[in-house]
Amino acid sequence: MAILSDLGAGILIPACAIIGIVFSLVQWVLVSRVKLSPERHSPSKNGTTEYLIEEEEGLNDHSVVHKCAEIQNAISEGATSFLFTEYQYVGIFMVAFAILIFVFLGSVEGFSTKSQPCSYNKEEMCKPALANAIFSTISFLLGGITSLVSGFLGMKIATYANARTTLEARKGVGKAFITAFRSGAVMGFLLAANGLLVLFIAINLFKIYYGDDWEGLFEAITGYGLGGSSMALFGRVGGGIYTKAADVGADLVGKVERGIPEDDPRNPAVIADNVGDNVGDIAGMGSDLFGSYAESSCAALVVASISSFGINHDLTAMFYPLVISSMGIIVCLITTLFATDFFEIKSVKEIEPALKKQLIISTVLMTAGIALVSWIALPSSFTIFNFGSQKVVKNWQLFLCVGVGLWAGLIIGFVTEYYTSNTYSPVQDVADSCRTGAATNVIFGLALGYKSVIIPIFAIAMSIFVSFSFAAMYGIAVAALGMLSTIATGLAIDAYGPISDNAGGIAEMAGMSHRIRERTDALDAAGNTTAAIGKGFAIGSAALVSLALFGAYVSRAAISTVDVLTPTVFVGLLVGAMLPYWFSAMTMRSVGSAALKMVEEVRRQFNTIPGLMEGTAKPDYATCVKISTDASIKEMIPPGALVMLTPLIVGIFFGVETLSGVLAGSLVSGVQIAISASNTGGAWDNAKKYIEAGASEHAKALGPKGSDPHKAAVIGDTIGDPLKDTSGPSLNILIKLMAVESLVFAPFFAAHGGLLFKIWK
Repeated sequence: MAILSDLGAGILIPACAIIGIVFSLVQWVLVSRVKLSPERHSPSKNGTTEYLIEEEEGLNDHSVVHKCAEIQNAISEGATSFLFTEYQYVGIFMVAFAILIFVFLGSVEGFSTKSQPCSYNKEEMCKPALANAIFSTISFLLGGITSLVSGFLGMKIATYANARTTLEARKGVGKAFITAFRSGAVMGFLLAANGLLVLFIAINLFKIYYGDDWEGLFEAITGYGLGGSSMALFGRVGGGIYTKAADVGADLVGKVERGIPEDDPRNPAVIADNVGDNVGDIAGMGSDLFGSYAESSCAALVVASISSFGINHDLTAMFYPLVISSMGIIVCLITTLFATDFFEIKSVKEIEPALKKQLIISTVLMTAGIALVSWIALPSSFTIFNFGSQKVVKNWQLFLCVGVGLWAGLIIGFVTEYYTSNTYSPVQDVADSCRTGAATNVIFGLALGYKSVIIPIFAIAMSIFVSFSFAAMYGIAVAALGMLSTIATGLAIDAYGPISDNAGGIAEMAGMSHRIRERTDALDAAGNTTAAIGKGFAIGSAALVSLALFGAYVSRAAISTVDVLTPTVFVGLLVGAMLPYWFSAMTMRSVGSAALKMVEEVRRQFNTIPGLMEGTAKPDYATCVKISTDASIKEMIPPGALVMLTPLIVGIFFGVETLSGVLAGSLVSGVQIAISASNTGGAWDNAKKYIEAGASEHAKALGPKGSDPHKAAVIGDTIGDPLKDTSGPSLNILIKLMAVESLVFAPFFAAHGGLLFKIWK
């Protein structure tokens, strides 16, 4: 038996979640101390040193603060309005899909209310299929709502913090960094703690009905992961189209054609661009990582329920995935204090190392945390379900499974940083290629993206091999959880980027001094790299999660072996490998057509509004916001439908074996495209920033802004925008979502699927 009692586990998990929520609220209170009102007019705190640059330069502090508040309000209103519109459409889908889950799963046994033999132990009696249909539907709705709330809260926090970061930049880069990072931490801890708490409460409420039928209970809980990921898909695709349509429109007309700076208030698309950062990078990423967390937990729980943990009703060991997440919240809490309280950032050069230290500290502390959890929450020896047989596993082997996932995540993070940060040679080579124009920049950028896939794939492959060797599919599921165990820190770092980006935009629009813009640019450049690291984590964990879900699906659909030489499987493999390309084509075309409308509108305003270029007339921001909103709502539906309908169509018409091929194919090709797309886009973006910053002799030779190499870099950045912020990040949801959807519907496909092959025979 485990050292930790069932009661202890039942108290520990919600206690850690509540600590996470309280910590996020404390961080929010600290951020809210920065006032967005002109009353905050203090020449100095200690009489001599801390004065505002504005006062030094004789600018009116009152008007600057008022302008910042106005711009922040416009961004917040735009983001809220877009998310409400998006959620209306997504809400309709959620209800329709919930009905579909109920009908399909209920019909497996003809809506019977009689108990039935359990899938894995025919001698035992389990709850009826109708119960599975009802509870799967409830958990799907729970996951969906939690995902939407996570995204919405993240967006609200980011729009609350952006102007405050700008105002703090007047006192120095350290103060601005702490404000942006604390705001990111609010989102990270709220999301990690909410996801854990809702899942824990759902399991305990479902247990009241299911009693000792843990197999049925945890099958029903898989709907939670499906709900989380399906909402994340629409959030990622819709938000990604919104932000990139505005970004491409603002850059092409503003920077390339008109030669005005980024975030210049004369650019009509500038508010839409800043709104986009919040709905795409914040709300979308929040929902995405919540989905990964929910799915990896569900995959681990499903496999555990048919292993010795579930058979012997060992609740503490069963909750091992949740105890890991609980420990993750405590570890991330300590790690966050290193950035906000223990060390102070004094110069621009210290920003990126401080963020990297967050990843290293959280990984090292979490390794010790996993060792402790594996010791107290697991018996010394137990068995894990391994495709029909039970495999004997020791608790130290499970510790290694989680640890290998955790460290693989760190390796992927650092490789991503190497290929996307302008501190290192790959991005500097891409910047250098701009000397000969946009074409060579594009060639170098694509080559960088393809090359950046190599080490992450080896890291994922290694963690799969080690974790499967030790603990079969359960090992892979907990390896994914290991990679996501520091999700609170990962999200804090990730949300920091868009908040800093917005802060820079607000500084430019409010007419603040060049020195402040330099500080916010430095924060933003570091944020760009950390965003790429966040995407690396999301893609790596998605690969492990979907493989674990694939294993659970194969077991639940009663497939003995997935034989690639069988034509039905091989056909599925080919089609599955094609799906990420089809999906990417849809999302990129959507960004392209939305950007086309945006470019035309921005050009129209520059050509027809007298005094716009001179700064004497105001642009019509609202029209650009409307173009982005309308385009993203309309264009998110086809890619979403492709992902959601493919498993249903393949399962119903071609059967469970062909679907297993489709899942394997989409996983293998989707991971490669997602990594290369994200890294190519990130490298192009930072190559442009490298030239703009002019921090080295090499960068100065390529600049300044407006030079031919800079224009070539802007074109590369514009091509990379949909790759790194729409197609790339959405692909990891595609591979997870298809796997979890197949798992939820597996009983129906096994009972009634493969209609075409049945007719053919």
